[in-house]
Amino acid sequence: MYSELREEICQANKKLKDNGLVRWTSGNVSYRIPGINRVIIKPSGVDFDDLTAASMVIVNLAGEVIEGDLKPSVDTESHLYVYKHMENIHSVIHTHSPFATSFAIRGRDLPSYTTTAANIFKHRVPCSGFASIGGEEIGREIVQNIGESPAILLKNHGVFTIGESIDKALKAAVILEETAEYAFYALLQEPNIDPLSSEIIEQCNDFYLTSYGQ
Repeated sequence: MYSELREEICQANKKLKDNGLVRWTSGNVSYRIPGINRVIIKPSGVDFDDLTAASMVIVNLAGEVIEGDLKPSVDTESHLYVYKHMENIHSVIHTHSPFATSFAIRGRDLPSYTTTAANIFKHRVPCSGFASIGGEEIGREIVQNIGESPAILLKNHGVFTIGESIDKALKAAVILEETAEYAFYALLQEPNIDPLSSEIIEQCNDFYLTSYGQ
């Protein structure tokens, strides 16, 4: 069942590795199938190179496995919490991408220093408090703190991104790591760099939303 969607989620997970956002088995992509409250998610502890469409796991919003032979990701409950509390969101992505995670370790928001960051994240990528793995606590931190950004840093842990589609959540994850890398090296050279002004951020974001793409 849902073989095409399972293949799409499998390939989205592999794109995390292709873009240098994950290593070994950590990180995951999930997708909520519209209208039926079923979620497809990466299995726990499986190397990204070994993923197949058949290894994707389908669960309901209670976390019960509907289809699949493997255990779902240990982050499943957090993904489900987001879906239950943010009805417009259909994809959640978790990574430990190195530059963004280095800012998560600091425990502070990542301001928008570049126009690209302003386009996607507006004023900042917020950083939540610490949350334990394996339950709804991470999901609760995401819902309470993500604000208008499609990405959030989880203190001492990593990155979560959300989107109305897989592509939007994946784009946020890729762009976040890129902008975090720029910020990392810029702050090494000058620790007191000012982020973009609110006026410029609003201009960038408005232009992006109304003019970018086909």
